Amino acid sequence: MWQPEPGWQALRAGAGPSTVGVWAAGETVVKRVAAPLPGDPPELSRPGHFAYWRRPVDVALHGTVEATLGLRGPAALSVVEDDEGATLVHPRLEAGPAGPPTGPFAARALGRFAGCEVPDLPWLARGQLADRLSAVERRGGWGTLARTTVADVADALWSRRTSLLGRLAELPQVLQHGDPVPANLVRAEGEDVLALDWSTLGSGPVGGDAGYWTLSAREGFEVLVAAYCSGLPAGLASAEQVLLGARVTAVLTALTRADWALARVAGGEGALAGKYRHPSVAPYLRSLQRLLPEIEALLDG
Repeated sequence: MWQPEPGWQALRAGAGPSTVGVWAAGETVVKRVAAPLPGDPPELSRPGHFAYWRRPVDVALHGTVEATLGLRGPAALSVVEDDEGATLVHPRLEAGPAGPPTGPFAARALGRFAGCEVPDLPWLARGQLADRLSAVERRGGWGTLARTTVADVADALWSRRTSLLGRLAELPQVLQHGDPVPANLVRAEGEDVLALDWSTLGSGPVGGDAGYWTLSAREGFEVLVAAYCSGLPAGLASAEQVLLGARVTAVLTALTRADWALARVAGGEGALAGKYRHPSVAPYLRSLQRLLPEIEALLDG
């Protein structure tokens, strides 16, 4: 059975259901991913699903993002596969002297990345937001939000999810990181950003990565979407198309996250409303509050 070496420093559990862990080992970072076992969810073995277990391995072996514009990933130093999974070793990246990239800088880099050609690779993630909402549907929808003051809003948007996803499918489909959060967008180099964790690399609606990024960045929604637009190649998409892709992605993702966070604490003692300030809940609710204008726009549209 695979085990980390003595002396490795655990960095984080890592993103994705197949990630065993991530460790610092001197000047390198080691990531371990596990192959699915009998009885595991079938989506782990579906190459196009966002949770496909082998994608980090395939990205590293193919070198898919080592020379892309906007966002780039460091080349793997080694990839070792075995019967239980795979071990990936990358150089350790840290923020430069100026710190991590600012919100607008990263948003523009995401736009430049979206202008890259989508490679014809079977293991790229496709329809990530739709797959995530399908998982929510199997759990019964946003059931915990139905017990809050946003119940009517959540219900209205949940009932429109199929229509909204259809509108996303009609937008230009572009290359996307899939999980642009501050921990993954590490360092600016020229006009580009060095990024980590490519386990959800794939294609999606133009503006999708921008919408996802607005949930973590400090700057306002409009500022970040405008920065993303400034990085897109001319003629790829209109500002209205980008706005739609970002708005739908941000709102549906924020509602899903808020419901998930509330559900984790809902079973404890006390009224649900008394748990809104819980440290594991409050950030998701604040993110949702910031999106009120975008929620209203979707309800009016």
